[in-house]
Amino acid sequence: MAEGKKAQKKTKGKSKRGKKKKKAEINYFFTTGKRKKAVARAKIEPGKGKISINSKPLELWATEVLRLWLREPLLIGEQVAKNVDITINVKGGGISAQAEACRLAIARGLVEFSKDKNLKNKFLDFDRNLLVYDPRRTEPHKPSRSRKGSRRHKQRSKR
Repeated sequence: MAEGKKAQKKTKGKSKRGKKKKKAEINYFFTTGKRKKAVARAKIEPGKGKISINSKPLELWATEVLRLWLREPLLIGEQVAKNVDITINVKGGGISAQAEACRLAIARGLVEFSKDKNLKNKFLDFDRNLLVYDPRRTEPHKPSRSRKGSRRHKQRSKR
């Protein structure tokens, strides 16, 4: 039995013929973008410039304004964006937060895919929120008249 274990250790990482297995090259990247409660996960891989969000092409997703918002990082990094396919899964939050989360994921993915410092600087100059997470959140409501808002109090009278 001890001989069998030794034989297993010797062949670990090798095929049946005794040659070492080649590691597959990873030529795609996963990035994430978050905004409020929305989380977008993007897969960037070499391709022909196709973009899909939740299995829908970009041209059919949401409203025209939000689609234009998503195209901003694609227009800035046009040279890289032509050569990649982007698949995004987004959930949570509202539709505007989802659009911002997708935008962040796309920009981060293009920078990571291209490994170009110049592209990163272009994104930061255009809009810092393309690469940097925005931590702002809505303030929780307080006990006094909470349905009116987080800081609303009952009006006081002096007389």
